[in-house]
Amino acid sequence: MEVQITSKQMVKPSSSKLHLLKPFQLSLIDQVSTTNYVPFIFFYPKPCDSHIDGSQFSNQLKQSLSKALTQFYPLFGRTRNNLFISHYDEGVPFVEARVKGRLSDFIEATGELLELEALNQLLPCRPFCFFQDYSALPQLGIQVNILDCGGVALALCCLHKIIDATTISCFLKTWAAFSLGSNGEIPDPDLLEAGSRFFPPMESMPTSTNLKRLLFNEGRCKSRSFVFDANAIATLMFKAKSKSLEQPSRVASLGAFLWKHAIQASRSVSGSRKPAILCQTVNIRRKMKPQLPDYSIGNLYLLPTTTYNSVGKDVELTELAYLVSEAVKSVNKYSQDLLQGFKTIKEQQTEIAEMVSEGNAEFYTLVSWLNTLDGKQDFGWGKSSLFSIPGVDGHNPGFSDRFILK
Repeated sequence: MEVQITSKQMVKPSSSKLHLLKPFQLSLIDQVSTTNYVPFIFFYPKPCDSHIDGSQFSNQLKQSLSKALTQFYPLFGRTRNNLFISHYDEGVPFVEARVKGRLSDFIEATGELLELEALNQLLPCRPFCFFQDYSALPQLGIQVNILDCGGVALALCCLHKIIDATTISCFLKTWAAFSLGSNGEIPDPDLLEAGSRFFPPMESMPTSTNLKRLLFNEGRCKSRSFVFDANAIATLMFKAKSKSLEQPSRVASLGAFLWKHAIQASRSVSGSRKPAILCQTVNIRRKMKPQLPDYSIGNLYLLPTTTYNSVGKDVELTELAYLVSEAVKSVNKYSQDLLQGFKTIKEQQTEIAEMVSEGNAEFYTLVSWLNTLDGKQDFGWGKSSLFSIPGVDGHNPGFSDRFILK
C-alpha cells in the first residue's frame, strides 16, 4: 500500500469568539489518564448517484468539522500543566492523502492478507503509544485518504487525555449532522465540563507510573482481529450460562472467551499458573447523580478489576463470564460516592502494578465499544462499509494484552 500526503492544514474554529471562552478544566480521572492516541478508520465507497468526488467530499468534511469542533471546543485546544485545556486557536490537523489501492482491498482482507499495522499509514498520528510530553499534542487528528477506486478512508486519532469512546461517539454524530446540513448543536454546553465537578482536579498531581506500567508493554507487540458472527456470539452466550449467571451479556461472554484463551496461551508458554487479572472500562455517566449526558467531555469511566486465581484445574468459561459480569456490577456500590470509588480502584491498581511488575500475576484489559461506537455515521456518502481499528506498531512500546470489542 502506497500513501502519498497531498496536503496538511490546521482546521480552526468556525466561531470567531471561541478564544474568549475560559479554559476547560480537566477532571481528576483525566489527570491520571494515560496519554496516547486511539485510532479509528471508517471506509466509505463512492455512491453511484453522488455528484461529488473524493476531493469534494473531503472539503465537505473539513467545512463541517470546523462547525462540529466549535460545539466540542476543547478538542481544538492543547493541554496545559495537566490542569486544563486552552489555546483553542491552535486547531486540529487535517491531512489529505492519495492511496494506491481499492476499497475492496480492505473490506475483503483478513489478518493474513493485510496486517493491521499496515493501516497505520492511513493515520495522522502514531497510535497506541505513550507520550510523556503532551503539551503540544492536538486532542484530535484527522486524515482523509482518497483511494484509487474513488472511495474514502476517514481516519481519526483521539488523544485519550479528555476523549473516551462516548465522547468521540457523540462528536461523530454532531460532525455527521453538520456534514448533512442538519443542526448538530448540543443542548446544554455547560455540561461539557461537568466531569470536573464530580471529580475535581488536584492542583499538584503527583507523578504516577502505575497505570502506564499496567497498560503499556516495553516489548514488541502484535495485533490480531477476529470476527464473531451472530451465531458464534449466541453460542458463546449459551456456553457462558451458569447458575450464578443465567443471562450473560455479549460483553461478558466474548470477554470471558478471549480472557480464557489468553490465560491458556500464557500458561502454555510460561508453564506456570499465575493469577490472571482483568481490568474493564465502565462508563459512569448514567451512574452519576444527576446523570450526565453522553456529550459531557472527558474520561468518565471507572476501571474495576477482577482476578481469576485457579490452581490445578481447567479454565472454565462460565466462571470467567461470572467474574467479568460481577466486576461491572461492582461499580454500582460506588454510586453514592463515585469519587471515593475512583480512589479505591486507584489504590487497587497500585497493588496490582506491583504484583505484575514482580512477575506474580498476568494483567489483561477489556474494552467494549459494542453499545457506544457502531461506526455507521453518515457524512453524506451513506454509512461506512467497514469500521476498522489499526494495530499496535510492533516496533514501539504500545498497549499490551488488551481486548477491544467493536
